[in-house]
Amino acid sequence: MTQQDQDHQLNRVLGFWDLMGSAVGQIIGAGIMSLTGAAIAMTGKSVPIAFIISAILVVFKSIPYVFFNSTIRTNGGPYTIVQLLVNKKLGGFYTIVFILSRLSLAMYALSAADYLMGLIGFGNRIIIALIVLTLFYVINAVGIDMFAKVQNTMVVLLVVALIIFTVFGLGEVDWAGMTTEGEWMTDGIMGLMQASSLLTFATGGATVIASLAGEAKDPIHDIPRVIIISTLFVAVLYAVMSCVAVGVLPLEQTAGQSLVETARTILPYPLFVFFILGGAECALASTLNNSLASSTKPIMQATWDGWFPASWGRLSKKKVPIIYLTVLYIIGVLTILTGMDISAIGSLVLLIGAVNEIIICWGLMNLEKVIPEEWAASKFHVGHGTLVVFFILAELANFLNLYLNARGKSTALLIGNVIMAVVALIYSFSRYNSGKVTGEVTYEKA
Repeated sequence: MTQQDQDHQLNRVLGFWDLMGSAVGQIIGAGIMSLTGAAIAMTGKSVPIAFIISAILVVFKSIPYVFFNSTIRTNGGPYTIVQLLVNKKLGGFYTIVFILSRLSLAMYALSAADYLMGLIGFGNRIIIALIVLTLFYVINAVGIDMFAKVQNTMVVLLVVALIIFTVFGLGEVDWAGMTTEGEWMTDGIMGLMQASSLLTFATGGATVIASLAGEAKDPIHDIPRVIIISTLFVAVLYAVMSCVAVGVLPLEQTAGQSLVETARTILPYPLFVFFILGGAECALASTLNNSLASSTKPIMQATWDGWFPASWGRLSKKKVPIIYLTVLYIIGVLTILTGMDISAIGSLVLLIGAVNEIIICWGLMNLEKVIPEEWAASKFHVGHGTLVVFFILAELANFLNLYLNARGKSTALLIGNVIMAVVALIYSFSRYNSGKVTGEVTYEKA
């Protein structure tokens, strides 16, 4: 191994359950805690159906990640899919759009502040969110080992807390009132579909572990299994739990709101405190923790490939891309200080990220051509015709998601997204044509 290889070697310490903790923590925090109230405002008491539809969309959208990660190990996750299987000139575009989508870091920290203030009854939202963000920046700076230990502990607590919430709440649900006229599908079929699209941000977090492949012990076997199992587990939990979220209190008390008041109504005070600290706080904190850990890797690999100055991608003594971890932290801080609305952040992130998902999906059609031996050896290998069907389903889900999230958005927001995409595209092509980007795509065979 050359000195350069050693400098670019991540710590490979994450096992199956570490990856499962990462995936479950990412999914749960992003959804039931942050966006359920916003989805209720869109579709009323039909929100459990919206969760089910969102899970179906997510399963289709996850297909490229399952197939690709069953073939080779990469440090760059989805970035490497674009470089290897789509077009090397688009690597810079993907990375810049990916960085812009990290605005979601602020959403998790702000939601954590909301839940804590709901428990104690006072506090400064911005200051609490900044403290939470800073804490997990430090945890990730210490190293991937510390990330995994903290993540696994939080995931155990949050799953127990959500099960308690669901068990206590199901007995309080007004089942007869669930389909009350005027409260079911309050904005018609399009309201239901828009809520479903928004909630894909909730049920779709498992694919982020693809960016941790370089730190996994056995990514070829573990990552595809974890993506599938964690998505299905959380989808079932969400569908049941959302019945409690919408079926206990009047609609006007839950639409656009967090789960604090519902939890306060159904749980004894000690369990309510545990739900806030062990459930809501751990769910959001685990998503923030995982986002900081996984988001640096595609950017890091892009830097090693020449898309940005080489010094930006250096690893610390703990094998952490410290410069990019700090950049993501600063993005989170600035977003928090602007006071952006949580629902607006979620929609903006989905709109930007949907473009990258469409690009990644195109890689499916080149899987057989570019890495035929690795694909043939995959446990998820399918014939060409079946692969085409999966590609169509995944791409339809991606385009539907993009349309539903773009529908109803302001002209200024749409124009802003187009401008950012054009700038990213110009940078990508100009940087590639400068000769600074290496033509070789880095990956390891199983």
